[in-house]
Amino acid sequence: MPKPTPTSINNVPIKVVTVNRQAYHDYTVERTVEAGISLVGTEIKSIREGHVNLRGSYALVRNGEIWLENAHIATYEHGNRNNHEPMRNRKLLLHRREINLLVGRVAAKGLTLIPLKLYLKGGKAKLELGLCKGKKLYDKRDAIAERDVKRDIERIVRGR
Repeated sequence: MPKPTPTSINNVPIKVVTVNRQAYHDYTVERTVEAGISLVGTEIKSIREGHVNLRGSYALVRNGEIWLENAHIATYEHGNRNNHEPMRNRKLLLHRREINLLVGRVAAKGLTLIPLKLYLKGGKAKLELGLCKGKKLYDKRDAIAERDVKRDIERIVRGR
């Protein structure tokens, strides 16, 4: 059986549309979950063109459902008067047991649900949702220092 490449899982092609790099800087990711997104009208066309911004977005639990808030999907350029609202709240599609697990972790440990990545998998838009804990300022400094040390080591190794 062939090993799946980073661009495919179980022979289903994946096209990464956007990555929330700010989330990796501000949070430590404890667990990730793949969720579908309930979209309307021209949103999927805009996503396929890559007009999405996840910076500053988050997910909330409301009435036993998980909603994506503050994510910007630009209006479709070739749309008509029925175009979608760019900043509307979107329902995330998860199994009930996954929702219950996430709700329990968020309530008990004080974690946050942050969208990390938006990609197209088999023609459908999927969101990688991370169960995250906020970093302190000193954690960010440690991460920057560690990255600089790795960069210096690689530079030395390439020089030899």
